[in-house]
Amino acid sequence: MTLGEAQRLAALRSRQLAGIDAAVAASREMAVAAGQRPDPVLKFGVENLPVSGDDKFSLTRDFMTMRRIGVMQELTRSDKRHWRAEGFSRAADKAASQKNLALAAIERDTAIAWLERYYAQEMASQITGLADQEKLEIDAAEGAYRGGRGSLADILAARTALAMVGDRASEAGRRVRNAKTMLARWTGAGADVPLAGQPPIDALRLEPGQLEALIANHPRLAVMAKQEGVAQAEAKLAEADKKVDWTVEVAFLQRGPDYSNMASVGVSVPLQWNQRNRQDRELAAKLAAVEQARAEREETQRMLAAEIRTMIEEWTNGRERIARFERELLPLARDRTQAVLSAYRGGKATLSDVLAARRNETEVRLQELQLRLDTARVWAALNYIFPISDSSTGALQAPGKAHHE
Repeated sequence: MTLGEAQRLAALRSRQLAGIDAAVAASREMAVAAGQRPDPVLKFGVENLPVSGDDKFSLTRDFMTMRRIGVMQELTRSDKRHWRAEGFSRAADKAASQKNLALAAIERDTAIAWLERYYAQEMASQITGLADQEKLEIDAAEGAYRGGRGSLADILAARTALAMVGDRASEAGRRVRNAKTMLARWTGAGADVPLAGQPPIDALRLEPGQLEALIANHPRLAVMAKQEGVAQAEAKLAEADKKVDWTVEVAFLQRGPDYSNMASVGVSVPLQWNQRNRQDRELAAKLAAVEQARAEREETQRMLAAEIRTMIEEWTNGRERIARFERELLPLARDRTQAVLSAYRGGKATLSDVLAARRNETEVRLQELQLRLDTARVWAALNYIFPISDSSTGALQAPGKAHHE
């Protein structure tokens, strides 16, 4: 399973993305509903029904008794309906932008899980190799002891070294099992599916020279910009609410057969008699929410700029250190082991010296692998700021050309 295959599996099985799709659909449905006028109200009843006297409970004998049926309709202003619908439409846009943010997070976290497993297995392999060497050294020490060329101390030293390596192997095995579990959490694939390919941590999809433009289009900022748009729609609706909606009512009133029937028409108008402390305050609150959303977005943009620049520096420094390990530290450790081994064969070094040299070489290799893992984590955080593919179209995103230091 390659890194790309793992990310595709994680995106396909994600229920978070399906939930966001449902939220988008819900907001779009609400946008249509919010743009409609309220349902008309059917009203019917009896007016002026006698409850005493000769005409008690009669619907026809008293001239004032009327059976009434009517319809009432609130005439909501078109600008109010527009901004209510627009608010839900912008909420749908915000949810859609959250899908890009969620997809980028899934790809990033899947990449980190894949890298954790890859390097955990590499470290476990190094420790297993050291254990095999330690077993050979024990056999050599026992043979030398039987031949009178070695001491019991050499045998005990070799066995102690093997026991220590066994402890490290147990810890390495735990890390491998945990890494497999975390990767399976994202991909759903069996924990023992072998990994394929090399981690491409030497190249970034981002172009550091275009950093400002990339930060401005950061998925998190896109979500916050959409939230600002939602707040603006709510402010526009609050402004529209300062204009009242009229309600019209039409009714037919039927009297007894000896009397004429009647009709009535009425209009209801809310009286905003305390607009300064109600509608004006609501509008001020919504406008303040717009400013809050804008300020939070600008502050987040500054924070992201600092974080990304810091991560680029960490990634660059990590690659420089990896190159130093490959160029100097690893060759020196190997040469030292070979030198001590030659001296041991010539009787100029002890078995303890050989064991120490081998442990040192393995330790340097493990340090280099840990450095690669740390650098790979930073690489994943940088490389998947933007999702590989657009969450709505599946088209490849290209925030920048692959960058090599």
